[in-house]
Parts: sequence; structure tokens; C-alpha cells
Amino acid sequence: MTRQPATPASASPWRWAMLGAGAGLVLVALAWAPARWLAGAVSQATHGLVQLHQARGTVWSGDAVLTLTPGASGGEVRSLPSRLHWQAGLAWLGMTLRLSSDCCTDSPVQWRLGLEGGQLHLRLNDQTSRWPLALLAGLGAPWNTLQAEGRLEWHSQGLHLSQAQGGWHWHGQTQLLVQDLSSRLTTLRPMGSYSIDVHGSDAGTATPELSLTTLAGPLRLSGQGQWAGQRLHFEGEASADPGAEAALSNLLNIIGRREGPRSRLSLG
Repeated sequence: MTRQPATPASASPWRWAMLGAGAGLVLVALAWAPARWLAGAVSQATHGLVQLHQARGTVWSGDAVLTLTPGASGGEVRSLPSRLHWQAGLAWLGMTLRLSSDCCTDSPVQWRLGLEGGQLHLRLNDQTSRWPLALLAGLGAPWNTLQAEGRLEWHSQGLHLSQAQGGWHWHGQTQLLVQDLSSRLTTLRPMGSYSIDVHGSDAGTATPELSLTTLAGPLRLSGQGQWAGQRLHFEGEASADPGAEAALSNLLNIIGRREGPRSRLSLG
């Protein structure tokens, strides 16, 4: 007897079963994707400047040694003194990412990306964290020239970004406190402490304002700036307190355009 070929109707359940099995395997693979996949993605996205070494766990929950490198230009590599832990998860119409490190965070720094009112929003929880300033030397010039040391405190309050009209709009504010700054370019230690403030607006702005002020110390820094897309436009000046001019002269020559006792600072 000649066997009749399966009709589309009889083959359909098997087709759906195969598709379901394939989808299940994809989900399992994503759920258990190794952390080294994330390390590779971060390295590629940052052109090698940010590395996750010795990555353990999965893409969704793991830890690694956060390392900054100067890339193809060569130079000193710097790593965070304790491992960076991450935990990612899916949330309603979005996802969350929690970052923590024993050296630097009292509580996790948490980001949430999701849709709100038809717009994409990126929110950061109100937080305070402390990071070693020396880590930035791993990014190459000008940080490796300055060899800056000190403590970097990061504060954020109501900070989130909303995407509109093809760009990101800033809401809330964030502050970086540079405490006890020192550099190998001068024997004066520390040179001072400073505040860098970035202000958005309640309604959101595509051009948040930035200000630099001196809190204490013989090296006086000040200036104003504005973010415009991915570019920062900044104008400021640096000067030395009376009695500290000689010790800070070399540094003032390097960080800006010298005009008498002052140096003009300009970016963008």
C-alpha cells in the first residue's frame, strides 16, 4: 500500500511543536548566557576603553573586575579595587540594572529603562557613591598626564532622561564632588576640593547646565558649561591662591591657556 504524504493540517502540530522547542531553547540560552558575552559587548561598545575582566556568572547576574584602558594609544591600565557586581531584570515595559561594588557603593546604583506615556525614560535612583579618582588615569590623556588622585563622590536626585524629538532631555540634577585632589604635576597636596553640578529641569531640557566651583584649597577652579547632544561646551579659569603660585605654575601651564596668573579652560 502506498503511504499518503502528510497533509498540511496533519503536519501543522509538528511544525508548531518545533517552533515552540526552538523558542524555548533561545530563551534558555539567553537566561544562562555567560557573563563573558556581556564583557565582549561592553568592550566592543566602548572600543576597548572599558573592560570587564575575569567575568563570572551570567549576563543577567554576575561580577567582574572593572578596568579602564587607554585603548590603542597604550599606557597604564587601572582597575576598580573591588569587583563590580551587576543584576539585570525585566520590568513592566522595560528593564532594570543594579550595580554595586564593595569599595564604592553603600547601596546599589539602580537604573530603570522603560516606556512612560509613549516616551522612553532612563531613570536613576537617588544615590550616593564614592569612586577612586585615580581610576580615570586608565583612560589615557589627559588623565594619565595629570595622574590625578583623590575621592570622587557622586550624588543624584530625581535624575532621569527622557527621549523626545530624536534626543535625550535631562530632568533632575546630579553632582560630582572631587575631594582632596592631588596630581604628580605639583608637590602641593592636596590642591583642593571641587563641586561639578549638572542641572536639568522639571520639564526636561536637551541642554542641561554645568557649573564648576571650588570648595576649598589653593588651586581655584571655576566655570560654566552646557551639554548639547553629546558635546560639552565649557568655559572657565584656574588660578592659584597667593603663596601657591610657584607650586602650581607647571600645572596651570598644562591644564589651560595661560594668561598671566590665570589659565583659561575651554572645551567644545
